Amino acid sequence: MNKEVLQAKQEVVKEIVEKAKASSGIVVAEYRGLTVAQTQELRRALAAEHAAMFVYKNSLVERASDELGYAEFKELLSGPNAIIFSQDVNSGAKVLAKYAKRFEPLEIKGGLFEGQFADKAKVLEVAKLPGKEGMLAMLLSCLQAPVRQFACTVKAVADAK
Repeated sequence: MNKEVLQAKQEVVKEIVEKAKASSGIVVAEYRGLTVAQTQELRRALAAEHAAMFVYKNSLVERASDELGYAEFKELLSGPNAIIFSQDVNSGAKVLAKYAKRFEPLEIKGGLFEGQFADKAKVLEVAKLPGKEGMLAMLLSCLQAPVRQFACTVKAVADAK
């Protein structure tokens, strides 16, 4: 094999490894049958949620998963796959789940969330979870409830006198 070609492949593997390390969530989806317009719409929706879709040769993704220690990830790599890297754990999965309903050919295969392998069912479960901001809002409302109840009780006592 030509040294230049080998060097280019090693750089792609290095790029995949870097993107995987920088991502909290990685989802694999088969995109066979999507039109160019549908693919562009999906990419735009992912970009709006701080996620990105890339298409790599499966053999290069396998090498990167070996380097990262994700042996189970290789099970997902058959056919034409799109790899979605997202900063938030569930943002890429949410967008993919939404578009998988709209675009019939798009099929979610599985993924990795914070280093843990997830099959298709688990990816769909993660997609249903609220995002980081939603979780923080829930936490803050739980923390605020006792203080609010106390303030309402004090006000009711003051109004009664």
